[in-house]
Amino acid sequence: MKYSKIPLAQTVVQLFKAKNIKHIVISPGSRNAPLTIGFTNDPFFKCYSIVDERCAGFFAVGIAQQLQQPAAVVCTSGSALLNYYPAISEAYYSDIPLVVLSADRPKHLVGIGDGQTINQKNVFLNHILYSANLKLDLKDELNLSEQEELPMFKNLEDKLERFLGLQDDIQSFNEEEINTAINLAVHKGGPVHINVPFDEPLYELTDKPTVKPKLKTFESKDKNKVEKLVLEECLVDWNESARKMILVGANHPKHIDEKWLEELSNDNSVLVFTESISNLHNEEFFPSIDKIIAPLNEEEMKKLQPDILITFGGLIVSKKIKAFLRKYQPKHHWHIDKKTANDTFFVLEKHIEATPNQFFSEFLPRITHVIKSDYQKTWRPIKFKRQLKHIEYLREIPYSDLKVFDVLNESLPQNSVLQLGNSSTVRYMQLFDTDPTIEVFCNRGTSGIDGCSSTAVGCAVVKEKQTVFITGDLSFIYDSNGLWNNYIPKNFRVIIINNQGGGIFRILPGHKNTDNFDTYFETKHNLTGEHLAKMYGFDYDKASNEEELKTSLAEFYNKSEAPKILEIFTPRTKNDEILLNYFEFIK
Repeated sequence: MKYSKIPLAQTVVQLFKAKNIKHIVISPGSRNAPLTIGFTNDPFFKCYSIVDERCAGFFAVGIAQQLQQPAAVVCTSGSALLNYYPAISEAYYSDIPLVVLSADRPKHLVGIGDGQTINQKNVFLNHILYSANLKLDLKDELNLSEQEELPMFKNLEDKLERFLGLQDDIQSFNEEEINTAINLAVHKGGPVHINVPFDEPLYELTDKPTVKPKLKTFESKDKNKVEKLVLEECLVDWNESARKMILVGANHPKHIDEKWLEELSNDNSVLVFTESISNLHNEEFFPSIDKIIAPLNEEEMKKLQPDILITFGGLIVSKKIKAFLRKYQPKHHWHIDKKTANDTFFVLEKHIEATPNQFFSEFLPRITHVIKSDYQKTWRPIKFKRQLKHIEYLREIPYSDLKVFDVLNESLPQNSVLQLGNSSTVRYMQLFDTDPTIEVFCNRGTSGIDGCSSTAVGCAVVKEKQTVFITGDLSFIYDSNGLWNNYIPKNFRVIIINNQGGGIFRILPGHKNTDNFDTYFETKHNLTGEHLAKMYGFDYDKASNEEELKTSLAEFYNKSEAPKILEIFTPRTKNDEILLNYFEFIK
């Protein structure tokens, strides 16, 4: 097996292997050659070559999101590194373990006007768990001036002793920094940046490694149990409250034990609100939050106002529930998360530093007092009524975005993975109850459209189940480079809802149907995905009405020799009116 001759490169690769970081996404470059050599010559690693660093970052996010283990990205020096920033911010706010490896020039070559050189130290400071800035091997620095006299040393023996001592210190420092960064990514869940300086020559090889870095384990300071005082305070408030609301954001499938979900569903004083990406299902829960909230009058809002609000999971999609809870605030808001707690509704009282499983396993068995409440009983028939009105409206409306999502939701294969694009796509899906066997994901850390395709592809690469990606036209075109790789599985499916622009802006307040609005907000266009499909080797089909859509979907998910794109064209100027009328109708 071949190794880079540079000890620092060997150190990085060996520690990644020892830490079991298997998936390495490499963008081509010269300065990162020592790392590329090390990773690609070791069969332990699964290496991917993706040219566009922005897409590479989100591709790795998709892998880490599914495996719940770190994936790494490797790039050359300069602006290449900055293209990772959108993926890093998504990983930061979604608690995804992403390890960023950037090659850099030595200190003496930074700030002198060399190409592909920027100030890379701590460049992601506000959106990173840890920045490790490694030191150049001393040997490389000495090679630059090996013919020069070093007057501070009287003889060669003194020079050698001085060199070996400094190099040992550098090696020890680098090992410590790499271990720390990886440990934090794994155990805290989030992105870390390891900046690695290399001097030329970059391509020299050796048959045997020259260093044996030390592996350091993570010393966890996580609490094994919820603090007794916190539990006691929670129990007191719980036993005195007749209206408890649990609101679940983005949540990985099967992260909560069924017995705790069942216990919560059987409590008449509890309403559990979930979203598509909560991946929680129970007949007594309240999915499709906006269907409940949107039609309520002030009197009904006050009846829904909770005494206690418990939140867990990632960020909430529904703007309506956020607006409701900010106006009709609970007396108590507890957020359950081992890492952070956002004061989303401006009344956060407790950050319970635990997993939901840990908290519920310690809390629910201690509840002995069952308070009389008709909270769940009151809202259960309203949920049922809304669902009937939902079905009735969908029968009446013409072909549109809303109609398309109804058809798509019914067509999705069981036991598949659904990746959703941001903006309109994820919000439309919130109105529908997805099949419980389907795992649903979306980049809701920063809610951007910039890497949704790339994330979906990364997910598909490591997932045995079929991945279906539903996206809007702007999102798809924006991240079309996400299809520029050789790893997309044949069963990957992309569904583009093409309403010729940013349809969500037609729903938001604004002066639509003006040249200014069409150009700068909705960004009206006549582009399609057909030529992109051909360029990237996808089978392509399109539909412009309900009949064509159902015909296309009949075969769309079946086995094929290539991944597929289905582009669905909807009427640009009708979608917003049909959606807004939906909320009026279900009242």
